[in-house]
Amino acid sequence: MTLYEKWETTWNAKDATGFLDLHHPDFQFTFHSSGKIMNKADMTVEMIAGVMKNETIKNRRCIYENDEILVVHQFSEFASGDKEAVMLTALKKEGLMWRVETGATPIK
Repeated sequence: MTLYEKWETTWNAKDATGFLDLHHPDFQFTFHSSGKIMNKADMTVEMIAGVMKNETIKNRRCIYENDEILVVHQFSEFASGDKEAVMLTALKKEGLMWRVETGATPIK
């Protein structure tokens, strides 16, 4: 099963623990809006479960995946009513998400 397929399976099942298990211990996420970096240690099961509950994903699709990189595009709708088209790039390390950056465009 590919990393993308594991991502889809855990997200659709609202399995926050399983989703966190897809992140390398040295994981870093760079926020497109602020440049802030979040590490795996900053992420809790409760936080991920909250995101899964409050964010609706539509039309997520794998653009490209190999042993080194995963590129995903999706449309996200947030509890606030905001909507974004999101492109996510995840560099892989040991088969897990290691360095992730996103770009997002608000949808009106």
